[in-house]
Amino acid sequence: MQSIPSHARVVIIGGGIVGCSVAYHLGKRGCTDVLLLERKRLTSGTTWHAAGLVGQLRATQNLTRLAQYTTALYEGLERETGQATGFKQVGSIAVAASEARFEELKRGASMARCFGLEVQTLSPGAAQERWPLLSTEGLVGAIFLPKDGQTNPVDTTQALARGARAAGVRILEDTKVTAIRTARGRVTGVATQQGEVRADIVVNCAGMWAREVGGWANVSVPLHAAEHFYIVTQPVPGLASGLPILRDADAVSYFKEDTGKLLVGWFEAKAKPWGGEGIPENFAFDQLPADMAHIEPLFAAAMRRVPALESAGVQVFFNGPESFTPDDRYLLGEAPEMRGLYVAAGFNSIGIQSAGGAGKVLADWIVDAHPPSDLWDVDLRRCAPFQRNRRYLRDRTEETLGLLYAMHWPFRQVESARGVRKSPLHDRLAAAGACFGEVAGYERANWFATGGAEARYEYSYGRQNWFGPSAGEHQAVREQVGLFDQSSFGKFVLKGADATRVLGRICANDIDVPVDRVVYTQWLNERGGIEADVTVTREAEDSYLIVTGCATQVRDFGWLCRGIAADARAVAIDVSSGYAVLGLMGPRSRDLLASLTDADLATSAFPFGSSRIIDLGYARVRASRITYVGELGYELYMPAEFAQSVYDVLVAAGADFGLRLAGYHALNSLRMEKAYRHWGHDLGDEDTPLEAGLGFAVAWDKPGGFVGLEALRRQRESGARRRLVAVAVEGTDHLLYHNEPIWRDDELVGRTSSAMFGHSIGAALGLGYVQNKGAAVTDDWIAIGRYAVEVAMERIPARVSLRPFYDPTSARVRV
Repeated sequence: MQSIPSHARVVIIGGGIVGCSVAYHLGKRGCTDVLLLERKRLTSGTTWHAAGLVGQLRATQNLTRLAQYTTALYEGLERETGQATGFKQVGSIAVAASEARFEELKRGASMARCFGLEVQTLSPGAAQERWPLLSTEGLVGAIFLPKDGQTNPVDTTQALARGARAAGVRILEDTKVTAIRTARGRVTGVATQQGEVRADIVVNCAGMWAREVGGWANVSVPLHAAEHFYIVTQPVPGLASGLPILRDADAVSYFKEDTGKLLVGWFEAKAKPWGGEGIPENFAFDQLPADMAHIEPLFAAAMRRVPALESAGVQVFFNGPESFTPDDRYLLGEAPEMRGLYVAAGFNSIGIQSAGGAGKVLADWIVDAHPPSDLWDVDLRRCAPFQRNRRYLRDRTEETLGLLYAMHWPFRQVESARGVRKSPLHDRLAAAGACFGEVAGYERANWFATGGAEARYEYSYGRQNWFGPSAGEHQAVREQVGLFDQSSFGKFVLKGADATRVLGRICANDIDVPVDRVVYTQWLNERGGIEADVTVTREAEDSYLIVTGCATQVRDFGWLCRGIAADARAVAIDVSSGYAVLGLMGPRSRDLLASLTDADLATSAFPFGSSRIIDLGYARVRASRITYVGELGYELYMPAEFAQSVYDVLVAAGADFGLRLAGYHALNSLRMEKAYRHWGHDLGDEDTPLEAGLGFAVAWDKPGGFVGLEALRRQRESGARRRLVAVAVEGTDHLLYHNEPIWRDDELVGRTSSAMFGHSIGAALGLGYVQNKGAAVTDDWIAIGRYAVEVAMERIPARVSLRPFYDPTSARVRV
């Protein structure tokens, strides 16, 4: 038995392809005091039976970057290490059996242009020329990505391990970790069956065991294994060597040629979760029992697309477990609950194609103590603590496996494991016709059905069934008054004698303001990137209320807590569940509110940016005069138990003022007209306030400065070469969603970051960053350009502006 060291700077738990990639890349960064511990043998969990597909086009730019890096890494890994990997850059073809699917593929192809990824659209006949055994029956079109490939997962993992060892990393097999040691909020090491190992950093790469491993340190790692099925045929006559990977999402099937045989696998609509009651202790290189009844209809669909399967003998019926997360995106980064504990797990059947990039950025994150790029799509901090719940994960996993090949409709909502988190007003909103969406498990009214219609989505890439009702909600806010339930906001209190000093250092804007003032501000990192986009209300000399979005509640609270020095007299409390929030917005909001309170609401007494405790109905609520829709309005904060009575009073009185209930789709279209930014889409940790057009919220000269100030000063001196702009596409039925290429004078200069139809403007609107490679982006540079936005491979003329298209001076907000 190999001896185990008593200390390592980094301990990696798990020897699959991801764990070995993290070890390899740490070695590349010069971090060689690394110990990788594998309970059995390398690759023995999931890696060994993976299909080995290496695709590059993912849903976002940064995930595509990581997949592109993986391809480049695998291409040269054998030359570097001397270990064969089986990597072949054969390309991939995705076929479409409906116009809707073809639009999805073409939108993806347009998005690929933004990422510098080569992609071609094909006719069914051209696809068949590249894949001769393909049946074109029912096909509308296809796309071809020539740089995609395939690899041997076991050999590739061994190559990464060899590279790691060459750099000085120690890898021990047959060494089971039994516990993670912690003290005072950070990891101190691990316990193994061979003894204790002290460590500064522990990385959880335990695959389908990662949830359990995270639980040792009370860290939430929400994933669950599911059975995944594929077959390997006998040699197929006429099957050419080196064929591209073939994907037919409409048949939930993928096809890979390998040594004259076909590997055919599926992502069926209803999956079979596995391992929820525990994974057997001796599980290694094991497969699960075949389920022929489950496979039969999947096999039939595959045969229709590749008829040669009908006469091909089947050599292997395979069933093996792979882990899936609640949103089909993997889990990466430092745990918010525990300093020094990192996670790379839950790869949703794309672990092979993701491992290279994920290992690299996590190694960079560990060495540099911050992520090297915007990784919010896969950041562990997006997960809510409840999502580690075993029953929730089991029920959601039945759906998430199949969502990989389901239509990726705009605004598509998950259907399983719903109703977890609800506003106190949920039942009232449901009775009023609300159709709910889900964010971090929170049920939120997205739109309200009218005229007896059913409150459910009918998906398409065009105007969906909620377009008309949401337009009515939008116009009610613009012309009269709308009521939004915004109780899902994340809400924190920072309190204590040093609260002003602590928060002043975190916030880019000046929050040392009079009591009952609201400040809009960003939280920046040392590079000037935006970590959070929040409002801060000074409730007392030593107390602040901080409000952020539902999706970033965990992330932002962690950032706040880590900004409090150990000797600071300040404490942060997450009060999100304790308070309900109602947004009363529109030109008649003041009149409606005035009819229900004796508070002086005149602008002279209650100007924009102020906050007051007022009587409303029988309750006392905090009314803050701010807006995310670009109209006169108030956010009303109250303890949750008062929400129903306040809501009832507002709705009863609202009939005389044209009050209409409004949902988050209307909120989105309203904010888009005003070019109000949204963190996670338009803002991220690689975007600075100067690039995002938020320089007005930077207090350049406040005493004590703030985190990121020096980086911003350097950028202010040199000028921002990329800027967030508003985009309008008129006179077309095409709608914008996100990641559509922006062209200027036939040069690709950027992409949209978010979009919605602007009902007051009468155009499809978007926000997006454009870049001037030669110099700063200025008003003049914007004005002299000729613009188009590319939608599904078609360029559509567009207007571009640094100012909002609606009420650019914000006169309506301050009236």
